[in-house]
Amino acid sequence: MSTPPIEQTDPTPGPDEGPAAVHDPSPDRTVVVIGVVAVLAAVGWAALAKDNFADTSDTALNWVLTNFGWLFVVAADVFLVLCLVIAMSRFGRIRLGPDDSEPEFGNLAWIAMMFSAGMGIGLMFYGVGEPLQHYTDPPPSSGERGGTSEAARTAMEYSFFHWTLTPWAIYGIAGLALAYAVFRKGRGNRLSSAFVPLIGDRRADGWQGKAIDLLAVFATVFGTATSLGLGALQVAEGLNLTAGVENTKTTQLVIIFALSAAFVASAFSGLHKGVKWLSTLNVVLAALMMLFVFVVGPTVYVLDSIPASVGGYLSDLLPMASHTGAFTDESWLGTWTIFYWAWWLSWAPFVGTFIARISRGRTIREFLIGVLLVPSGATMIWFCVMGGSAIRLDSSGTADLTEKAKDGAEASLFAMLDALPLGTVTSWLAMALVMTYFITSADSASLVMGSLTSRGSLHPRTWLVVAWGILMAAVAAVLLVAGGLDALKTATILVALPFVLVMLALCWALLRELRTDPGAGPTRQHPMHGLRDAVRAMIGDALTEQAPTRHPRHPRLRRAAERASAGDEPGPGGTGGSGGSSGSGGSGGSGGSGGSGGSGGSGGSGGSGGSGGAGGGTGESGESSRSG
Repeated sequence: MSTPPIEQTDPTPGPDEGPAAVHDPSPDRTVVVIGVVAVLAAVGWAALAKDNFADTSDTALNWVLTNFGWLFVVAADVFLVLCLVIAMSRFGRIRLGPDDSEPEFGNLAWIAMMFSAGMGIGLMFYGVGEPLQHYTDPPPSSGERGGTSEAARTAMEYSFFHWTLTPWAIYGIAGLALAYAVFRKGRGNRLSSAFVPLIGDRRADGWQGKAIDLLAVFATVFGTATSLGLGALQVAEGLNLTAGVENTKTTQLVIIFALSAAFVASAFSGLHKGVKWLSTLNVVLAALMMLFVFVVGPTVYVLDSIPASVGGYLSDLLPMASHTGAFTDESWLGTWTIFYWAWWLSWAPFVGTFIARISRGRTIREFLIGVLLVPSGATMIWFCVMGGSAIRLDSSGTADLTEKAKDGAEASLFAMLDALPLGTVTSWLAMALVMTYFITSADSASLVMGSLTSRGSLHPRTWLVVAWGILMAAVAAVLLVAGGLDALKTATILVALPFVLVMLALCWALLRELRTDPGAGPTRQHPMHGLRDAVRAMIGDALTEQAPTRHPRHPRLRRAAERASAGDEPGPGGTGGSGGSSGSGGSGGSGGSGGSGGSGGSGGSGGSGGSGGAGGGTGESGESSRSG
């Protein structure tokens, strides 16, 4: 995946936070030092002890797939369900910013940038290769035979499954949590800011928050390095097919270093608007290439495949989303589904930051519906046009693309383009797209990592941004030399394992904070809740009236309770009971306001047993009040 670079502007304050603090752009030395040392250690290990690194990585990968494959599957399902629930709940009306804020970008611009985020090196690499590989060798759980129409349907369904709703739900959760923390609450632009509801402000600024940010940095470094490595593989294969340049490790390394130099030049020159323009140009060129394939390729077949593939995907989504290693081939699951979920998780801080940045001022419902549907719809069309055309060309005998697919996914795109008119021109166009996506991916990811390691500042130092970009390129180069595509996949899965726990905790933190947001409105009461509360109140009152008076067992407490109870009972003949407020010896005792011959004397207004009887002291019995 690839995104345009993020504009460097400060977040707006939350509705209850006042003006947003200006976040210090200086690097967080602890996070930077630990992050750089850890990445360099991994790179040095892979470069200096390649065999040991490969053996250890394979052992660790097998252990992760055997023991934690279920965790990736369940977590991905949780993210998708949570996105749908939040979008349909009362939380959907909360605005990502002050309550009176408006969307920063219009709908068309926002949708265009969403589409740009969904188009990148990954789709260029797998847009043709994955459907062809599933068509030739269907997933074991499908029970289909390769090369059949049923295998073609399964191939499109699994391509949709790996690239549409579920990955964008992962991005959506990360983006929503970041957008809420930054634009609604006015916190720093780093992942740890979203964990304040769980760990508090002090811990978010302490070592706990630094640990969260470091995990995000590691995930982004290796996830982006995987994309850069895929880009180098595809450009090298394209040069081999179109220009006769031999596809060797040396060629791949030269491509990585050349494109990294272009990224460094753009970072030092500050031409972020120029890189953004390149990203927009990429979208236009990719759309033109897809339109060309649609027109000159099997147009009717593509049109037929779109509704059939979408319907099949939606009907089989639950079975596909619940497959684990218990009843299917564990190695296939690790090669495809778990690798993809790990890849998307490693990209979550990067893509989440981007989609959060462009969504300020929108409601949560608008945000989630847009994030889930817009890129997913564009991706479905891309796979139907590019992958569907490749399957049709192969099944009709026009081109033997399945044989080319055995050379790797990087060769599939160029083999399909070569089978169509103007194959050389479109192949060069595809290489140009991959190279510009490489530059924008490195630029955007390094900006995100600069922000994560600069206390959430949206203005990280240029040298720090460049340093992270160079480290990513170094990781991609070393992993390609150490083990090629398999090494890239292994590193992605291993790094994503701890980060999946971070993402699950992020969901809990987000829900805790949304529940207390006044922008969500009052909690909706079920119609039966009012009846339930009324019945409880009636039964409670009845039980209170019928309940007998219980006295304590302890003698002193029992006497105190009896005196208190006796003091509440009215005296004979009126309201003046003994010891009460109006009784004998009460407020009108002997010598008091109602003494003998006074206002309450015999025959007076108080009469016998009136408000104050004759004689008696403050605490006298009712006898003295009746003597008058």
